[in-house]
Amino acid sequence: MFAMVSTEKQTLPSDVAEICQRLGARIRTARLQRKWRQQDIVDRTGYARNTILNIEKGDPKTGLGIYLHVLWLMGLAREVELIADPGLDREGLAISLDTASKRAYLPRKVNDDF
Repeated sequence: MFAMVSTEKQTLPSDVAEICQRLGARIRTARLQRKWRQQDIVDRTGYARNTILNIEKGDPKTGLGIYLHVLWLMGLAREVELIADPGLDREGLAISLDTASKRAYLPRKVNDDF
């Protein structure tokens, strides 16, 4: 069973909440490695300081676009392109390549009479 974390509008699985927290921690680490203050991100994005704090806490209620904007600002947006990449989706590829689920078609006679 999954433990649930409550948000205002929905209930998230605890695994999802942990992913959000890890992402926030990584964004904070990236900011610190660049020697940026939170105020530097506020000044460059126009978001409120509380929004930046929420990102770094991994608040799942903070909009995805805001996370992506901050990642883009740090030069990390290209890495986001790998999320849900169909070419990296092992399970999806396995299902689509499963020979048991493919339909068999009868060969059609080709009309070569010209």
